[in-house]
Formats: sequence, C-alpha cells, structure tokens
Amino acid sequence: MVTNYISDKAKIGENTKIWNFAYVGDDVEIGNNVKIGSLAHIDYDVKIGDNTLIEGLVYIPPLSRIGKNVFIGPSAALTNDPYPPSEKLVGVIIEDNAIIGSRAVIKAGVTIGKNSVVGMGAVVTKDVPPNTVVMGIPAKPKYSRSEYNKKQTEWKSK
Repeated sequence: MVTNYISDKAKIGENTKIWNFAYVGDDVEIGNNVKIGSLAHIDYDVKIGDNTLIEGLVYIPPLSRIGKNVFIGPSAALTNDPYPPSEKLVGVIIEDNAIIGSRAVIKAGVTIGKNSVVGMGAVVTKDVPPNTVVMGIPAKPKYSRSEYNKKQTEWKSK
C-alpha cells in the first residue's frame, strides 16, 4: 500500500496534491494549488505559499519559508544549520516566483529574492537579490531574470 505521512497538525490548502511516500511534519502550512512530489520531506514549522511546485526528493527543513508561485526542482536541498550539528537553527527564505534548479543546495539563513533563479547544481551560500540568476559553486550572479525569460521563450519556440 502506498502511503504518505502527513501530520494531523499540518494545514493543507485546497486542491493541493501530495504524491507517494512524501512526509509533511507538524505545524506545516501549505497553501492552495500546491504540488509536492514523491519522496519529498517537508519538516516541521514550514510555510509554503499558493501555486508552488516542489518536485520529488526535495528536502525542506524546519523554519523554511517558501513564497507563492515557487518552483523547486528534483533533489534540491535547503539547510537550516550553518554549523552542524548545533541546536541553533535558522531557515531559508524563498520569495515569490523564484525558481530553484535540480540538486541545488541552499545554505541556512539565505534569502532567495523575488523572481530569482538558482541554476541546477548550484551551492548558494549568500543571499540572492531579486530578479537575479545565480549558478555555480559557490553560486554567483550570471544574468537577470528577464534574460532568463528570453532564453526560456527561445527554447520553447524551437
């Protein structure tokens, strides 16, 4: 039998879909029209905004705050302990309309600005300004979100 673990202390919005073998912990708030992929782990005290898509195998630790219309690609990992192991934790903030590529790692305490893009495999150790695309290890600004949108439009038209 396929099962998920969804805490009875979690608040799940309307039309939200949580796929097989996902975990949703205590005091999690998930907005409307959210999709959470298989094997995703949403730990306790996490907030996720409306219309967000979290792909499979994503780890979202306690204290994370994710805005509306966010995309988080497969196997991305957010962290909440900058000097593990310790008892002092700080969450990651991902603001509205951000895109996080597959296998990206976001350091505890970092803010990903509104409309920003984190490239696949990037290791983000510093805040990402709004409307900025970052890539690499460590992640560095490469171009603007408007340039990203132009490249995406060109790709779709081929």
